[in-house]
Amino acid sequence: MLAYEVQAAGAAPGGGNGDPFAGTVARVMRDMHAVPDPTDRQPSRERNAGAARSHFRSMGRWLLAPSVLLIGILAGCGDGVLAAGATGAAKEDHPMARKYSKSGYDVTPLSRERVAELAAKLDPEAYKITQKADTEAPFCGTLVDNHKEGIYTCVVCGLPLFSSDAKFHSGTGWPSFFQPVDPDHVAERRDTSFGMVRTEIRCARCGAHLGHVFEDGPKPTGLRYCLNSQALTFIEKGQPLPPESRPAKIETAYFAGGCFWGIEHYFQEGPGVIDAESGYMQGRVDHPTYTQVCTDATGHAETVKVTFDANRISYRRLLQAFFDMHDPTELDRQGPDAGSQYRSGIWYVDDEQRREAEATIKELQASGRFGGRPIVTQVEPAKTFWKAEEYHQDYIDKTGRARHIADPWHEADRVASTH
Repeated sequence: MLAYEVQAAGAAPGGGNGDPFAGTVARVMRDMHAVPDPTDRQPSRERNAGAARSHFRSMGRWLLAPSVLLIGILAGCGDGVLAAGATGAAKEDHPMARKYSKSGYDVTPLSRERVAELAAKLDPEAYKITQKADTEAPFCGTLVDNHKEGIYTCVVCGLPLFSSDAKFHSGTGWPSFFQPVDPDHVAERRDTSFGMVRTEIRCARCGAHLGHVFEDGPKPTGLRYCLNSQALTFIEKGQPLPPESRPAKIETAYFAGGCFWGIEHYFQEGPGVIDAESGYMQGRVDHPTYTQVCTDATGHAETVKVTFDANRISYRRLLQAFFDMHDPTELDRQGPDAGSQYRSGIWYVDDEQRREAEATIKELQASGRFGGRPIVTQVEPAKTFWKAEEYHQDYIDKTGRARHIADPWHEADRVASTH
């Protein structure tokens, strides 16, 4: 459902002439201006890991290295064991990390360059309101008396913000709603301008100024989101949504290409990849442990589960990255790691993935890329994915261990990820 906002009489959504007693102090996102720092609202995965990373980088080599090196010695996962203290550069936060709302929309903050590009297409009034936090005159907006069913999206980036189901007549002269379509779509910021304390609301994806929220709205929330019409685009029910206003098309893929540490690391950096997890698949034992899998007796393969937005990256592009990261002509091994748990495999979830995988292998084999050596990658229906122990997740990030596989993402991929 979408969000609606109600504003007290005389309380403007943007600039002055607001009721100083109608404002409410919300959480402080950041002391930012019209266009926020895109790094301010990091994806939860990155935000939660941020502090830990710096800690790991300073201490992890001494506290974690002995245990992980011992694991490497005993189990053999990885391209050989590095000498004590010899580690590669840990992954820094990168622009490809994405954030998705509970309703499945990509709400990753856009780059300043992208916001400027989109804002340049606005008419002067919409630009002043969304980029300079101006306010339109009351009772003059085109959406104040709009009673049609539909959704209200950000005029800058198209993110759905509010729904007609939550719209109500507040008598203030500005479109009012009692809740947003998804709390993750609207960011809040303390606003102390004009001698008042109010809560400004902005688009969570592009930072566009929308208006303010007050605690004098109707049930069930008691909130009144007071919006500028110029900050919104209305899409009537039954009309097609433009691409920028559609939710992510979330799908899952499974790849086995030797030790999962490096494969997981680089899949995680893929544009459109939501998450990558290390685990075990295609074996005969339920809830396998790493120790069991390393005996080469359970039938499992070290596998990476990739969750991705099919609107942003195709399964075929993931396949290309997979074959760039490992040698599919090696049978039951990758480099120094030997055993069936290190075999090359694609575990498909439907016939479309099977056809794509088989077609890709056929094309690669015909290309002569591997010098005539046969590709031995297995293509099988996906069985149960058993998530690996927690210390295997984001292993390279946690330890700073060197990466021994090629980065499969091209500059074009990285540029596209910022848009």
